Amino acid sequence: MSLVSRISSKAIPIAVVLLGVLLSSACQQEDMEPEGPAYSVETIKTPEGLSVESGGLDFLPNGRMIACFRRGEVMTYNPETEEWDLFAYGLQDPLWIKAVSDHEVYVMQRAELTRVTDTDKDGKGDLYETVTDDFGMSGNYAEFAYGPEIDEEGDFFISLNTASAMADVYNIMRGEFSPIGRKGRMYSAVPYRGWVLKVKPDGTTIPWASGLRSPNGLELDDEGNLFITDNQGDWLGTSKLYHIRKNHFYGHAPSLVWEEGFENIEPLELPVPVLDKMRTEAAVQFPHGFFVNSPTQPLIDRTGGKFGPFTGQMFVGEMNHKRIVRVILEKVQGVFQGATTSFIDSTGLNIGNNRLSFSPEGELWVGQTDHGWPGDQGIQKITWNGSVPMEVLNMSLTETGFELTFTKPVNPELASQPENYNFERYYYKYHQAYGSDRYGIKDIKVTGAEVSDDRKKVTLQLEELDSDFIYDMRIENLESESGDTLVHNRVYYTINRLR
Repeated sequence: MSLVSRISSKAIPIAVVLLGVLLSSACQQEDMEPEGPAYSVETIKTPEGLSVESGGLDFLPNGRMIACFRRGEVMTYNPETEEWDLFAYGLQDPLWIKAVSDHEVYVMQRAELTRVTDTDKDGKGDLYETVTDDFGMSGNYAEFAYGPEIDEEGDFFISLNTASAMADVYNIMRGEFSPIGRKGRMYSAVPYRGWVLKVKPDGTTIPWASGLRSPNGLELDDEGNLFITDNQGDWLGTSKLYHIRKNHFYGHAPSLVWEEGFENIEPLELPVPVLDKMRTEAAVQFPHGFFVNSPTQPLIDRTGGKFGPFTGQMFVGEMNHKRIVRVILEKVQGVFQGATTSFIDSTGLNIGNNRLSFSPEGELWVGQTDHGWPGDQGIQKITWNGSVPMEVLNMSLTETGFELTFTKPVNPELASQPENYNFERYYYKYHQAYGSDRYGIKDIKVTGAEVSDDRKKVTLQLEELDSDFIYDMRIENLESESGDTLVHNRVYYTINRLR
């Protein structure tokens, strides 16, 4: 498909209020025991009649939360007055929102990235402009679109879901149709399904990276590195977090049909070892089923300590579990890899955790959805009460094992016993089939555990270390100096490179 940018604009007056009177509401407290966990969850009451399938969540500079919902509404919420207001409506399946000022947001609709502006500053969007619609649509229900993340140059990154073999394509499509791309369980019949696109401010749209299946979450770090989650399925033995780089291929084969040089090649006919050599490995793999089923939005903690001890680390939403996970990244031999562990489990949290955003006060707001998937509807807010939970703060690979950093000084007698650390390693197979069992399962003996002088670090020696495995660590019988037990004792480290 020829990528020709197009910007059109039209003013759409907001003359009606979609939901009638917008209700003021009170937060519903849950799990707020005085001596309870370090984090509490509140459910935000939403307007009656609104289908709260949260597609996007962000905060305006003035402190109001803004959210878009799958039925097309964009609404703002004043945390102080607990009042909702309608900002825009009539959007098509919006699955991301990014606020850039009190009066301007970007919304990713199914068919386009749209800039919505409140030109007269009355709290209602009245100007809708197409930033880009230079990608294909076959009519397949699974052709979702996500983003944008905006880099320092003002460029946008968006990602496009592949289509599902559970439904066909329509006779009328946007973009070139590829019969070869139509093949597969999740397929790419039109450009650029399964791709990340970079969009310049003038709308010029650039194919950036391929090989994604369901990339429902983007995040740029402070150095401009783009990270995207992808969901377990065909070509993905388990769910992953990728470090996205230009012209890289990430493993989901059907999208290759839109790569230059693949005009006469059927990607699904390529031998798996060939595709395996082409693909870029994930920074972090999320063990499937018992830990994560469907990761959503990654979000870096930039609260400067307002949300606890995890500043600079990444949180990722999870659809199928009452869980948000934490990701600890590091670079080894120039490649991102690292660990993941639970951040919060249950504690009043619902399932369907699709969108995350930090408020100016440092609370983590979570938008939930159940549209076509296991999930829930609603918006919740997670607040830190100031107490430090006993957790593994950091896990870093060494030449002979791992260095663990804890949020509190550990009991040295317990922490220095190697038998309190249990490691199992395994990998998930790369193949066309849906998902993967765990392979190469092996217990790895810990041969030494040395506690640092400040008792906040433990250096573990392992019997053996190999790349291309997940090291699944379970810590037992370990306490802080003051007797606190670990809130989460299981951490999963993906080794791509050895030191």
